[in-house]
Amino acid sequence: MVIEMRTYRTKPGMRAQFLELFRARSMPAHAELGMPILGPFLSLEDPDAFFFMRGFPDIESRDRLKTRFYESEIWKQELEARLMPMLDKFDVVLVDDPEGLVQWTR
Repeated sequence: MVIEMRTYRTKPGMRAQFLELFRARSMPAHAELGMPILGPFLSLEDPDAFFFMRGFPDIESRDRLKTRFYESEIWKQELEARLMPMLDKFDVVLVDDPEGLVQWTR
């Protein structure tokens, strides 16, 4: 499994609003496409930061699924315009989970 470890930093005071929309609209849209999300995990040290992981069976499916999400109606017509202005920055680290250590069910 290929995992994106994503770190997000919202503009000051925007984390709760960002996460409300992220949980309600973005996470279900990801799940519909087969991209499980583990998290979000809130930083205890930075009130504007959080982390989550997004999983893919392999690198090829990552490219395909990300394209489907970022070209989707929900992203282009709703989420991009609402979420992106709330972000200060984000970082992505791509890792391999060959042992299947990450459990995607809640």
